[in-house]
Parts: sequence; C-alpha cells; structure tokens
Amino acid sequence: MCGLVGLLAKTPAISEQLGALMRPMLEGMTQRGPDSAGFAIFNQSPDSKAWRINVLAPVEDYDWAPVSSTLAAKRLGGKVGLNADGRHAIIELSGDPAPVLVCLQEEFPALDVLSTGHAMDIYKDVGLPREVAERYRLDERTGTHAIGHTRMATESEITPRHAHPFVAGPDFCIVHNGSLSNPYSVRKRVQRRGIHFDSNNDTESAARFIQWRLGEGDDLETAVTHGLRELDGFYTLLMGDGKSMALVRDPFACKPAVVAETDDYVAIASEFRSLKHLPHINEASIYEPKPERVYVWKV
Repeated sequence: MCGLVGLLAKTPAISEQLGALMRPMLEGMTQRGPDSAGFAIFNQSPDSKAWRINVLAPVEDYDWAPVSSTLAAKRLGGKVGLNADGRHAIIELSGDPAPVLVCLQEEFPALDVLSTGHAMDIYKDVGLPREVAERYRLDERTGTHAIGHTRMATESEITPRHAHPFVAGPDFCIVHNGSLSNPYSVRKRVQRRGIHFDSNNDTESAARFIQWRLGEGDDLETAVTHGLRELDGFYTLLMGDGKSMALVRDPFACKPAVVAETDDYVAIASEFRSLKHLPHINEASIYEPKPERVYVWKV
C-alpha cells in the first residue's frame, strides 16, 4: 500500500503555490506510506539547452566542495554550477552531461544520481512524508506540475534509491501504488535492449519499459498504452514529464485513485482526503479514473 499525489497548474496563481498545495497532499498519504517519500517538481522549460543533474549524498552534512572543484578542474559539462541543499544538490551545466555522470560514478560513488534533464528536480528520502517535505522545503517550491509518493515497502529495501519517484530518461518519472507480478520478465526484456537498472524495485521495471518505448519514438500516451499490454498486476501509475502529467490504472482498477479538475488545476490522489484543502474543491469535477484508460493532462 502506497500513496500517490499529483498537481498540475493551469494558472500562474497555482504555479506560485504549487509546493505549498502539494505538501498537505503528500502528508495526507502518510498512513498509506510511512517508510519513505519523494516528489518531482517541474519548474523549468523542457526545451532549455541547460542540463540539471539532481544528486543525493549519503549524509546530511556532506561536503560538496570537492565535487564542485573536481568538475571545474576537469572542465566537464561546459559552464558548471552546483547548488547544494543539505544531502541534495543540483548540478547545472551548459554542455554534455555524459562526462559529468561518468566522473560522479568514478570519483564520488557514494552519491546517488536521482535525475538528469532540463525541466525536473527530484527529491526523495527515507522518513515520514512530513519529514521529507520539511527536509527539502516542499512548501517553498514553485512550478508547472508535480507528482509525489509515500511508500509502504512490500518488496525491496527501504533506501532513498528504492523510494519513489523513479526516473527513466530525461525529465520523465513515475510513481506507483500496487505490485507487478511480472517485473523480472519485463526487466529482462528491457535489459536486452541496453537499458540499465539501478534497483530491484518492481516499479523500476514499469519505468524502464516506458523509457524504452519513449526511446522507440512513442509519445507518452502510446508508451503507456504499450505498458498496459505488458505489465501484469494490480497498479495505479502516475507519471510526469516536462510538458504533461499522465495516469493509468490496471484492467481491474484495484488500487484507488481520485481526480479533481477545475479551471485552475488538475489534482490526483489515492484518497480524497489529500484533495480537500485545495482551492474551490467544492466546485471541482471529481471522478474516479476508469480502468485501462490513459489520462494525459498538458501544461
């Protein structure tokens, strides 16, 4: 059992409050997932030429200075800046991120690379949703849309790496409530196509499958439709990329989800209690997503 939340802003007013509105949504799912939590904020242009690498350190008081000086000395990634925030840091660069990623892996193996892209920042960690939201100042974040997750681990260990969202390719991430019955067969199929896995979590199999389909030229809706044919189990999947938010439920719709739409926003949660604080919620169109239907909302 886990909790999903998502919020897409249709107006600048909601964009400015995105994190403040998301925090009670995330914390409202605490009973569904007290082990770890995370969120993705989309707050940049996906068409930007600048790259953003989100990195998580093993300790709160991590010394980021050697990372910054090493990247500068090696002149990797063009113009490079590092913005640290406790255990989390965003490396901003103007050039190719590939040599930077290699450098991080070889010289700073204790760091977890959470995401690489142009538009998305990822924050995830072990702890109660309230603790993770406070640690990474969710209520101060602004952006076009966001998705979040609270995890109750039913398989694989409880670590930041196994927390959601799972990233699969630039500016794409996924959160999942449920369980897959065929994650290893999906994993083997995708690995044969050269796609690397970072964990043994079943959600990553879904994320990497959709990553593969996107790499084959599918748009997000088509990729998720292919996923419906291949992924077996009971699940609700909520996804985000630089320009949209998407939702799908398995053919039996066993895992709960509710959507609220107004002229100002689209909001999603596993349970309505995470939506009741939203502006004008009494005037929203509220409905339960249908099974096997792929819902996509554009920013």
